[in-house]
Amino acid sequence: MNVGRNKHLLLWTSVLTLVLLVGAALRENVASEWRVLQRGYRARLAPEAAREFKVQLRQVYVPAVGAVDRCVSCHLGMAPGESGIDGDPIYARHPRIPHDPADFGCVICHGGQGRATRSADAHGAVHHWPEPMIPGARSDAGCGACHTHLAVPNHGEFTRGAALFERLDCLACHAVDGRGGTLRPGQMQVTGPDLSLAGASGFDPEWYARHIAHRDSAVAGAATGPWRTSMSEIGESDRAALAVFLRSRVGAPGLMAAKTIFHSLGCRGCHKVNGVGGDDGPDLTRVGERDPGQLDFTHVPGERTLANWFAEHFRAPATVVPGSVMPALGLTEEEISALTTYMLSLRRADLPGTYWPVDRIQAERLDAREFSTDGATLYGAFCAACHGQRGEGMRYPGGHPFPAVGNPDFLALATDSFVTATVRHGRPGRRMPAWGEGAGGLRPEEIAAVVAHVRAVGGVPAAVETRSVRWVAAAADEGGRLYAANCARCHGANGEGGEGPMLANPVLLASATDTYLVETIRRGRRGTAMPPFTTSSTIWRLLSDSEIESIVAFIRTWEVRP
Repeated sequence: MNVGRNKHLLLWTSVLTLVLLVGAALRENVASEWRVLQRGYRARLAPEAAREFKVQLRQVYVPAVGAVDRCVSCHLGMAPGESGIDGDPIYARHPRIPHDPADFGCVICHGGQGRATRSADAHGAVHHWPEPMIPGARSDAGCGACHTHLAVPNHGEFTRGAALFERLDCLACHAVDGRGGTLRPGQMQVTGPDLSLAGASGFDPEWYARHIAHRDSAVAGAATGPWRTSMSEIGESDRAALAVFLRSRVGAPGLMAAKTIFHSLGCRGCHKVNGVGGDDGPDLTRVGERDPGQLDFTHVPGERTLANWFAEHFRAPATVVPGSVMPALGLTEEEISALTTYMLSLRRADLPGTYWPVDRIQAERLDAREFSTDGATLYGAFCAACHGQRGEGMRYPGGHPFPAVGNPDFLALATDSFVTATVRHGRPGRRMPAWGEGAGGLRPEEIAAVVAHVRAVGGVPAAVETRSVRWVAAAADEGGRLYAANCARCHGANGEGGEGPMLANPVLLASATDTYLVETIRRGRRGTAMPPFTTSSTIWRLLSDSEIESIVAFIRTWEVRP
């Protein structure tokens, strides 16, 4: 037995253990990340403030919401009582929001691990942590944990109001989201209220009349002089668009812009959000809480983050999720980025009722709508993905075409009651839901607004029926032969649909009049595969009026009557 060797082994093992322990102690008590950052913060404080500053763990503790967040041990400018250092991304104060961040903590909005003291752990960038931090560029998405912003318009209405706000030079006096309200060379300063939170705090509904009164009473060369040159007449339509824009200013500009895009692409036609929408796709109400560790990143290049997964899914849905029926919408990168932000916002903090903001109470307990209920926004939110932004119809690779509801030939024959019945009862067996039946659909006044919008977009007045609903008295047997020869290749041998709509649909047959069916065959539909059968062609056969009526009589045999 070599005693000397064993002694040396014990000695050097003990020395190595001691060195490791000392190193660990120094790393934890001297060189830990938060201590280094706090010493750097203290070094930049004024001498008196530096003497009072202590290097120690800091946290925001809010028992009512379960917050024990130590993020402020590094982000010192956001700690209660600290003034922060402007221009420093670590030591800066928290950006202005409608409430004090210390009232709720950090993780409730930003995600991550509140109790961690190392940045990687705190940001949730570690294996198996299900709630990584929302990327800083998308921090507005965190507002969705508590808030349910209401009456958000479609993107067209939103951008029109934003453009008017700039074109009318409102930024000369008012600041919005950090822009405007600055003194301009050669002008006397006129400072108006900051409107960044006008949608949350409210704004004077009589603002226009007051502004005009100020302008009319202004005196050139006096302190009120700029009113005479800055304030012009604004039409009623433009004032309404400005009101839409101002109501969207709730302290989360990125999220509101993203939500307007969601309300323009017909996403609710397939997906429910907070109980409202279609059933073809997954419920998105809390999709922003998905655990990245449970997702398949096989076909997602780049980082394995939830934001990256969402973005790639919008680019190529069926590639990221094999078998998905969601079509590739041909979105721009700007739209993809905005929709990704909105998806990340779809989360829900389980707060006590006393902590709920007003908009969440209105949405969840009073059934207030998250979307504007004007026809353009309702159509954009529920219908545009299938029927096109302006009712031009859509066709995605590998699928059948969706009807062009804005087609003038259709609108010239369709009564408002027919279009209303279509929206209300849908098309059983097809992708068109019954929006007026059951939970998650549209209310009667909303359906009326959609119908009015479709009519306005098409620019064709509603058809007026002058004959009875059922007046065709032709022979169905002859109609069946003619149907098989002229119609079946598009509409199916049994009216099941194909290139053309499903004619054996019970809702269609119950709501369509004989005049509608006869005239559709006679006139056809411009821009579609449906030809006018009373016009000569080398491709289709010319049909007489009696033959057309026979086809309608045959189509009626599919109708299920009580």
